[in-house]
Amino acid sequence: MKSLPKIAIQASLDELNGLQAEQVLLYIKRLLNKPRKNRDYYELKQEAMEEIRKALDEDKGVKMLA
Repeated sequence: MKSLPKIAIQASLDELNGLQAEQVLLYIKRLLNKPRKNRDYYELKQEAMEEIRKALDEDKGVKMLA
C-alpha cells in the first residue's frame, strides 16, 4: 500500500516532456539544497525565552531586596 503514492508519482513523471521533467528536477534540487532555518529559528527562540525568564527572575530578586 505504501508504494501506491510512489507509483502514482512515477506515472505522472513519465507523462512529462523533457522540459517539464527538467523543471521538476530543478525544483526538487532547490528544495533539497534549501537551508533548514526552521530548526535554527526554534533553537534560537528557545534560548531567547530562557534568557528572558532569567532576566525576569533576576529582576524580581532585585525588587524583593529593595
